[in-house]
Amino acid sequence: MKPPILSLDEIKSDKQFEELVAAYFRSRRSKKSSNIDKVEVNHSGVGPDGGKDILVDLQFSDGIGGFNRRWVVQCKFHNSNISPATLNDNNIPTLIHSYNAHGYLLVCRKNPTSKLTAMFDRLNQNCTFKYRYEVWSGNMLLGQLLIADEKIKKQFFPVYYHKEKLLENKKTTKKKTK
Repeated sequence: MKPPILSLDEIKSDKQFEELVAAYFRSRRSKKSSNIDKVEVNHSGVGPDGGKDILVDLQFSDGIGGFNRRWVVQCKFHNSNISPATLNDNNIPTLIHSYNAHGYLLVCRKNPTSKLTAMFDRLNQNCTFKYRYEVWSGNMLLGQLLIADEKIKKQFFPVYYHKEKLLENKKTTKKKTK
């Protein structure tokens, strides 16, 4: 049996995609190896969100003191690559400023276009307020999810989770018979 492949094809709606991203950030608080002390995740709710699907507050400790980071997160579940034209009409720096955030993270089901990554690069280089602008492709999100909490895989990727468990059981059975 070949190893299962984690795929965003198991996610069926934009709402479920947002819930997956929120669950990922919530799971970050339980990582023992990170320096994250606290995570708060707030959804924007149903209806127009003005470019903010999720607001993530992270509290860190570096061994000397603590500090906070707030990210405005927008999720794009489109079946095509994401370009600047598919983003909300809001000015992203203004959006960050209005939520007193440190940065903006765009999470895409597919890939950002070269125009979008170039725009984010320019924003990172030229932002007077030193805000951060990040974009995750679907593959980048999947990379994060591969090491995420098992509960996330079970809830959002039942096909993958089932195949993964079958494979683990086969390996365990094989070891016992040796």
